[in-house]
Amino acid sequence: MWAWRRAPAAAGALIAVAVLLGSSGCATLGALVGVQPPRFESVPGRPAEVRLSGPSRSRPFGGATVQLWTRVENPNPFSLTLSTVSGRLLFEDVEAADVDLPLGLPLVSGEAQVIPLEISVGFDNVPRLARVLADAGLGSPLGYRLEGTVGVDAGRLGQPTFGPLTLLEGDVRVRR
Repeated sequence: MWAWRRAPAAAGALIAVAVLLGSSGCATLGALVGVQPPRFESVPGRPAEVRLSGPSRSRPFGGATVQLWTRVENPNPFSLTLSTVSGRLLFEDVEAADVDLPLGLPLVSGEAQVIPLEISVGFDNVPRLARVLADAGLGSPLGYRLEGTVGVDAGRLGQPTFGPLTLLEGDVRVRR
């Protein structure tokens, strides 16, 4: 008699899980089996750099290219693909650029890869930024922070997005 009363509750729980999976898509399946976001960290010995560029036809106020060397690790027990990094880059808490990088980077289970993230910054939309970079050009360290979301393709487990997260932070040097 006791087993009979417990069986309907177990069946109800299984039905609830099936409805949840069916109604909310693959990202929920990935979350239920524990898909973790890739881990990002700065690469020792490969400092971040800012290369300044003068005015041009496409950038009348000039700009810069920021190169952030990043170690990306897959902490999951299965391989996946890092598909997107979206967010914003800040220098000294001043928003410098929107970031939307489609990557398609395959990550093997438990392994890491070192990649450069190249981000273009235009001075026309952020007038305060020109002063921050000018100060850095005089030798002052320039703090940066990359914030955003990370999208992965975990195959049958779905395509979850994680964030917002602080992906990277540190100091950058201006290269002339």
